[in-house]
Amino acid sequence: MLSDRRKCWRDRCLSVAMLLCLKCTFCPSLSGVYEEHNGTSRTAGMNGSGPSRLVDPLEDPLPGVGTYEDFNTIDWVREKSKDRDRHREITNKSRQSTVALLHSISDAFSGWLLMLLVGLMSGALAGGIDISAHWMTDVKGGLCLRGFWFNHEHCCWLSNETTFQERDRCPQWQSWAELITGKSEGPFAYIVNYLMYIFWALMFSFLAVILVRAFAPYACGSGIPEIKTILSGFIIRGYLGKWTLIIKTITLVLAVSSGLSLGKEGPLVHVACCCANILCHLFTKYRKNEAKRREVLSAAAAVGVSVAFGAPIGGVLFSLEEVSYYFPLKTLWRSFFAALVAAFTLRSINPFGNSRLVLFYVEFHTPWHLVELAPFILLGIFGGLWGALFIKANIAWCRLRKTTCLGHYPVIEVLVVAALTALLSYPNSYTRMSGSELISELFNDCSLLDSSQLCGYKQVTNTSDTAGPGLYTALWQLALALVFKMMITVITFGMKVPSGLFIPSMAVGAIAGRLLGVGMEQLAYYNHDAVIFKGWCSQGADCITPGLYAMVGAAACLGGVTRMTVSLVVIMFELTGGLEYIVPLMAATMTSKWVADAFGREGIYEAHIRLNGYPFLEPKEEFEHSSLAVDVMRPRRMDPTLAVLTQEGMTVGEVESTHFSGFPVVVSSESQRLVGFVLRRDLLISIDNARKRQDGIVSASQVVFTEHTPPLPPDAPPPLRLRCIMDLSPFTVTDHTPMDITVDIFRKLGLRQCLVTHNGRLLGIITKKDILKHMAQMANRDPDSILFN
Repeated sequence: MLSDRRKCWRDRCLSVAMLLCLKCTFCPSLSGVYEEHNGTSRTAGMNGSGPSRLVDPLEDPLPGVGTYEDFNTIDWVREKSKDRDRHREITNKSRQSTVALLHSISDAFSGWLLMLLVGLMSGALAGGIDISAHWMTDVKGGLCLRGFWFNHEHCCWLSNETTFQERDRCPQWQSWAELITGKSEGPFAYIVNYLMYIFWALMFSFLAVILVRAFAPYACGSGIPEIKTILSGFIIRGYLGKWTLIIKTITLVLAVSSGLSLGKEGPLVHVACCCANILCHLFTKYRKNEAKRREVLSAAAAVGVSVAFGAPIGGVLFSLEEVSYYFPLKTLWRSFFAALVAAFTLRSINPFGNSRLVLFYVEFHTPWHLVELAPFILLGIFGGLWGALFIKANIAWCRLRKTTCLGHYPVIEVLVVAALTALLSYPNSYTRMSGSELISELFNDCSLLDSSQLCGYKQVTNTSDTAGPGLYTALWQLALALVFKMMITVITFGMKVPSGLFIPSMAVGAIAGRLLGVGMEQLAYYNHDAVIFKGWCSQGADCITPGLYAMVGAAACLGGVTRMTVSLVVIMFELTGGLEYIVPLMAATMTSKWVADAFGREGIYEAHIRLNGYPFLEPKEEFEHSSLAVDVMRPRRMDPTLAVLTQEGMTVGEVESTHFSGFPVVVSSESQRLVGFVLRRDLLISIDNARKRQDGIVSASQVVFTEHTPPLPPDAPPPLRLRCIMDLSPFTVTDHTPMDITVDIFRKLGLRQCLVTHNGRLLGIITKKDILKHMAQMANRDPDSILFN
């Protein structure tokens, strides 16, 4: 029966149509489930010489069997098979008693309850981070006398002495110069404020890097590259643990408040995934199944974007388009629910104090015209060029950090970059303010009540305005801010502090867009009779909205860096409330992706995954080579033969002396006919358990993978039957299977390894690491950069 099943599998694997039927026809793995032996098998092989000494493993699975080591890839097929078996068992029992029925209902409801808890916890943490970061950012400039816990805006809300022209000034809020010297104006007061700004920036950044280094090294960076890798099936122990969550939450506030060119939006995805991973331990279904846990983490990624931008729908699309590796329809619904709960929680906290969920609410009064698509596409080209340049420069800098002594001094690096950032950013009001404030200022549409320098127009007639001295000053400051932001973000992203890339990229694009928007506005003002403006832009009318150009530029630059498209457009219109401007956003985002892809198809997150050597098989990347399985498998020619286990005849000592992570099991060394596949971790756990619980297991005991125990000498130690931990249906391909089909099998089924056969005889093995190394070699990259399997 079993040989017929194996023969059937080999025949199926010979066909290209295997891709269409694998998911529904594979046999459930028997790994981790011990067989029950009858009385005949207990006495078999002992030649009637008294009571049997044959070791019979326990019926229940051993703790640890079926689990994975750190920095290894999970077996998606085995995990899904285990979950189906568990669900089938619960369903069958539910028909037998009321208690079992209630257990079945609670099991079905547990996923929704978990999503509710993830949304509530992530929304509450995001609200606390927003409020804390806003307050600590303002502390660099001064303190509120009414109460030190008030930020600048809240401090002046209750003041009756605030004038409209100087709405940001009130007696209750005093700068550090006023608190220390009693003076608010003059060169000495400026120097005191300057020095205090640098002091607080260094203090916050120092605390951030020290806490990360001492308590949670995994709390640094954005977290999205690692989240993508984990969702593809990779194990990184501790990356989503409680210490990482605590330290990342605290240091994220410190890093953002220090004034470094980074954002909190990317790390909030990491924070939400930490919450989900911790809450998964409350539910057995998710605690014991790695594949089910990754469904929850996919939903948590959507929650992270939802609370970062106030964009629940964009968050779901972000998880689907950018982060998730396996995203079934059920996960889509639960992601939507979790993002809804998180957005509602954040709205209840109201961290922005404006009773709105959106971060940058805009209300433009002038519709856009078809002619403006040309400058919008120009912004898309700029965003694509900037994205490609940023990725190459940042990866080069991060590689320099990894390969030189710079990486040995992360604290000094953070302090130097923080000091340089504070020193250069303070004189320019547009670099001194936080990234979120800067983007909000650039998105703003000027009205009669605005006192911003960007609205420094001088009135020529009752209906028309032209650029005044204040606007020209603002434009020069913005041009300097653009150069500064482009350069400092390259060396900031990737340091040993929590650092997001969304806000810095959007800031670069918003500055470029505002500069182009003001240029178009003045061009229309002085050339309203030109062909391109005639018919829709009359003299004295406000035809151009510079804030719209800033919004389009922000989307273009973020798209060029991350290569997001659909999710980015939805995030932008949710972020700003500007649904009317979705076509300009789509045009700029698509253009930026095309331009950036012309220089390299990797986004910033994929580039960092490759830099770190993670085993991530990119679903979007096409395999365009004509290789065969025999070209990629191990062993290669001139290599030692493939390490295998025989179904009988090997001893416990020989099995324990092996060093590979898994082994094919064959009938004999001569025949090389495949029987199954077994993991070394499961072998060692089973042997260790047998030695603790059973008598007579020694290094000379035979390890048996057959159904019936072979005859043994009377004085031989009892054999150890381990057929129960062997995968009897390992995936196989023939040596002439094209590699593009093999790669698709690995992608769509999430395989760890695949065995290669020829006429039923085992030839070799292909692992995910082998495929990634082969793809790197074909792309003229270093294949040894793939560090993990």
